Amino acid sequence: MKLAIAEVIATSFYAGYTPKAPGTAGAAVGVLLVYLLHHFAFFTPLHLAGFVLLTLGPAIWATNCLIDAMQIKDPQCVVVDEVLGQMLPFLTASLDQPVSYLLAFVLFRAFDIWKPFPVNLLEKLPRGIGVIADDLMAGLYAAFVIYLLRNFLNLPL
Repeated sequence: MKLAIAEVIATSFYAGYTPKAPGTAGAAVGVLLVYLLHHFAFFTPLHLAGFVLLTLGPAIWATNCLIDAMQIKDPQCVVVDEVLGQMLPFLTASLDQPVSYLLAFVLFRAFDIWKPFPVNLLEKLPRGIGVIADDLMAGLYAAFVIYLLRNFLNLPL
């Protein structure tokens, strides 16, 4: 039962079992979750930050369970890291602009794949912490770029 619950969490309700590009599927779940939380539960960026912080513990636990069960350092099916990392660009983006959702998605995936410093170092942290930390940093980089675009170029993001 414990492993089944961990699997649901770590794979983000099985999105991680998408045959091609499970990380992209996980990021898409993150975008959808932000949209639903904002438009139906009236979440603000502050609420999203709280949500990410509150779910970090269960996400790390679930990731560690799958790492142990599969005996793989970073199983591809674990996408809860992408879901949480994808939520972070929305800390600086407008939740009411459709273009913000697209830009947040593209920027997060770019930083997640590129892994610039220190993203590349964070993934070397042990077990579930390392799996999740690099995606959180990629999300913060994307949030920073959106912040710059909004505040220095005055783009409606």
